[in-house]
Amino acid sequence: MGTTRLIRCSLLLGLLLPAVASAVELYRYIDERGTTVLSRQGVPPEHIARGYEVLNEQGRVIRVIPPAPTAEELRRMQQEKARALSDVQLLRLYSTPEDVERARQRKLAELDGLIGVARGNLQSVRTQQGNLQSQAAEHERAGREVPAHLLAQIDNQIAEQTRLKSDIEHYRALREQSNANFDADLDRLKQLTER
Repeated sequence: MGTTRLIRCSLLLGLLLPAVASAVELYRYIDERGTTVLSRQGVPPEHIARGYEVLNEQGRVIRVIPPAPTAEELRRMQQEKARALSDVQLLRLYSTPEDVERARQRKLAELDGLIGVARGNLQSVRTQQGNLQSQAAEHERAGREVPAHLLAQIDNQIAEQTRLKSDIEHYRALREQSNANFDADLDRLKQLTER
């Protein structure tokens, strides 16, 4: 009984395989001249990016392969993806507009503190430079040559002042940018929570 079944299955399979093998797919695509082409061979590689359709032997579309996105579409998709990731992160950081304002105040206070420290250091360096210049002036009034180490210290104080002024400008720019970023976060959070 088992052998008879096996023989029947083999015969049935033998009859079906040619039918399956003879199922032909046609590929419909548009070539470089804008002409619609039907092919049994497949779509040439240079036309795949434009998209194509796969048809059965009755001419019915069984699959549609869409065109590859253009550079502009890719850019827009990447922007949308980045925006979605940014929105998720924003919603993790803040629940309400008040959370944004509290974070803003903390950040601005931190930057104000850094500006204050840099200003204090700048004043201290100016005072040190004044003292060193007074010492140098005493040497000159006494008709002595100003020692090289004293001149080097004055130069160091001048360079330190330049660095501190640059730091203060950097912190101010950072404060301004942070404030603008918090404004943008606040606006976006309101949009997301109003949805």
